[in-house]
Amino acid sequence: MATVPSIEEALARLKRGVDELLVESELVEKLKKNRPLRVKAGFDPTAPDLHLGHTVLINKLRQFQELGHEVLFLIGDFTGMIGDPTGKSATRPPLTRDEVIENARTYEQQIFKILDPEKTLVMFNSSWMGEMKAADLIQLAARHTVARMLERDDFAKRYRSGQPIAIHEFLYPLIQGYDSVAMRADVELGGTDQKFNLLVGRELQKQEGQEPQVVMTLPILEGLDGAQKMSKSLNNYIGINEPPDEMFGKIMSISDELMWRWFELLSFRPLEEIEGFRRDVADGKNPRDIKFLLGEEIVARFHDEAAAVKARENFIARFQKGAAPEDMPEHRFSCPTEGYPIANLLKDAGLVSSTSEAMRMVKQGAVRIDGERVTSTREKIAAGGSHVVQVGKRRFARISLG
Repeated sequence: MATVPSIEEALARLKRGVDELLVESELVEKLKKNRPLRVKAGFDPTAPDLHLGHTVLINKLRQFQELGHEVLFLIGDFTGMIGDPTGKSATRPPLTRDEVIENARTYEQQIFKILDPEKTLVMFNSSWMGEMKAADLIQLAARHTVARMLERDDFAKRYRSGQPIAIHEFLYPLIQGYDSVAMRADVELGGTDQKFNLLVGRELQKQEGQEPQVVMTLPILEGLDGAQKMSKSLNNYIGINEPPDEMFGKIMSISDELMWRWFELLSFRPLEEIEGFRRDVADGKNPRDIKFLLGEEIVARFHDEAAAVKARENFIARFQKGAAPEDMPEHRFSCPTEGYPIANLLKDAGLVSSTSEAMRMVKQGAVRIDGERVTSTREKIAAGGSHVVQVGKRRFARISLG
C-alpha cells in the first residue's frame, strides 16, 4: 500500500520546477482540509497539436492527480474565438467555430497520454459563456478598469508604441478569470506569461464570495534552439504525436546545457538522480549518454518502452555509425558548368531556409557530402553522380547533378 505523503512532502513535489506560487500559505491551508482540490488549467485550441512545451504544465497536473486531486482540463472553445492576446504585438485573428471544435477534439485525444482519465474532467467554457447574455457580459466588464488592464505588460507595450488594441482583447482575461468562478477552482496553473490572467481569476472569485484560487505559474520551455520558447511557428518544437525516431533524434540535437533544463521541466526522475547525472558529467562521462536517458524517457512516455529502445538503436545506427536514412528525399538538378555552389545546393534541396543559413552551417562544420565534412563556403559540386548531402544530425537528401 502506497504511503500517503505528508503536506510538506506533497508541497515539495508540487513546487518542483514552479516559477511562482501565489500564495503558498493558502495552498498549505487547502491541503490541510484533506479533500481533493479542483485544479484548473485552460488551453485555447488554437493549434491541433500539443508539443513538449505544453507538457510542462500537463506534467504538473499529473503530479496533482498522483496526490489525489482532480484536474479540470478546460478547453477554451469560447475564448478561442476571441484569440489570446498574451505576448502578442498585434490583435490575433479569432478562430472559426469549426476550427475550435476540430482542434479541441484532437486535444482530448492527446492529453490522456499523460493525465489519468479517471481523475480528469474535461470542460468547455462555452458551457457557461454561451449562456451569458449581453447585459451579463457588460456587468463582468464593469469589474475591471482600463488602467488595471494596461498594467499587463504586453498591453502596455502595445499602447506605448501605438499598436492597436481591440476592445474584445480586454475581455479575454476577464473571461478566463470568470472561468475560475464558474468552475470553483482551488488552484489554477499557467505559464509565466499568464500571471495577470490568473490573478484576475483570484479577484473575481473574491468578488463572488469564493475562496480565491492559488496561482501556480510554470516556466516557458525553450525550444530546440535553446533560445526562444518552444513554438510550432518557430519550428523549434517536438510534437507529442511525432514518430519515435523523429522525437528521439530531435531530443539528441539539443545542446548539453539545454539538456539539464529539459531534465528539470520534462523528466519524472527524482531531482537527486538528475543531480547525480550532473556529477557524472563533471567527472568525465559523455553528456550524450545522459541525453540518451532523457530521449528514452520521453519517447516511452508518448509511445512505449520498446519504441524508445528501438529509437535509440536506430539513432546510433544512423548517426554514430554514419548510416543515412533510407527514406530521405531525392532531388535532381541541372548543374552549371562551373559546378553547383554548396550554399545554393543546400537551399534548393530544402535542407536550409536560405543561403546565409547554408554558409553558417558550413562554418559550423555541420555539412557533409557522402560523409565528408564540407569546410569551405565557396565549395562547388561538380556534375555527375549522386550524393548524400547531410546538414546537422537529422537533415538528409540524395542529390543528383546532371
